Amino acid sequence: MAKQDYQGGCQCGAVRYRVSVDLDRTFECNCSRCGRLGSIFAFTGADDFELLSGEEALGEYRFNTKTIAHLFCTICGIESFARGEKPGSGPTVAINARCLDGVDPSALQPSHVDGLSA
Repeated sequence: MAKQDYQGGCQCGAVRYRVSVDLDRTFECNCSRCGRLGSIFAFTGADDFELLSGEEALGEYRFNTKTIAHLFCTICGIESFARGEKPGSGPTVAINARCLDGVDPSALQPSHVDGLSA
């Protein structure tokens, strides 16, 4: 599957975005953060992401190498996306596929990443 267009956001609706992303390339990570959140991530280039609303509602959390800005809604607490830099690819956005409108997370087949051991 190639990239498709979606809209998504947080639970309360304060943060909304439009994104073009390939959901055939999703992953789940077991690091200390992702394992607790249960996120299913898909990466896309920053040019394929547009924040429609909620910039003022975003809080940021960085841990470990501090290279990924985990962005969450300060109203409802949901992390629907994160921003970072992929070496050789430039700015990227990690989309939490569980936060995309009309996407059934149980239909996805994410790869598993051992972030706990990294």
